Amino acid sequence: MKLRTVFTDRVPPGRARISQAVVHGDTVYVSGMVARDPATGKTVPGGAAEQTRQVLENIKSVLEAAGSSMLHVIKTSCFISNFEDFDKFNPVWESYFPENPPARICVETRLGPGFLIEIEAIACLADT
Repeated sequence: MKLRTVFTDRVPPGRARISQAVVHGDTVYVSGMVARDPATGKTVPGGAAEQTRQVLENIKSVLEAAGSSMLHVIKTSCFISNFEDFDKFNPVWESYFPENPPARICVETRLGPGFLIEIEAIACLADT
């Protein structure tokens, strides 16, 4: 089975040379996304809630470019720079998955400068 890489100009490229997502079979693996504004390429202003929203919007754009959607996410791995921000992060995350939320891991870790949230996702293709 061949791999298909996914790129969309609706998400600003990161510093590292990576695919925004890779499709293998019926599965989409979305790389870790951070809160870069597609219009400016800069980190969105605000706190954990604003960054979580932008991260999830970036994931949504990549999934759509791959032929999937947020409805097809089966797992997210969430990285928070300060777990005291969990109460700001979690309601936003839940708003993107109001029914049948995906499996999730959420850990506190050091992120790049200015980033409070990073999320990677695994989804199936929309037609499966």
